Amino acid sequence: MAKLAFRLNHVPIEEADLVRSLLIDHQVDFYETSAGRWGISVAAIWVTTDEEFARARTLIEGFQTEHSRTMRDRYAEDMGAGRVPTLWQLLRASPLIFITYWLLIAAVVVLSILPIYGYFN
Repeated sequence: MAKLAFRLNHVPIEEADLVRSLLIDHQVDFYETSAGRWGISVAAIWVTTDEEFARARTLIEGFQTEHSRTMRDRYAEDMGAGRVPTLWQLLRASPLIFITYWLLIAAVVVLSILPIYGYFN
């Protein structure tokens, strides 16, 4: 019976390609399902046997450990080099969008709190 080895929902294309190539390189037999037309199904990589599942999960877990370490290191390097924008840099770059988002957040908070406030008065 088929087993789910790796979910592809909300996974960047580059990472999904790396997982596919990892499984192909290690000759793990797999197939994929898509999220469907409306994106509500499970996009995933599946394997057909228990032995393949154990091998695939071991490979994927090792890949994810190394990949997350690489991404954290890259982010730390970008932070140190000043390539990650700060809050104030975002504000200076597009003040109208920044203020609009904060007004929308405030509106949602007010609309969420008003019914509770009216209930107790």
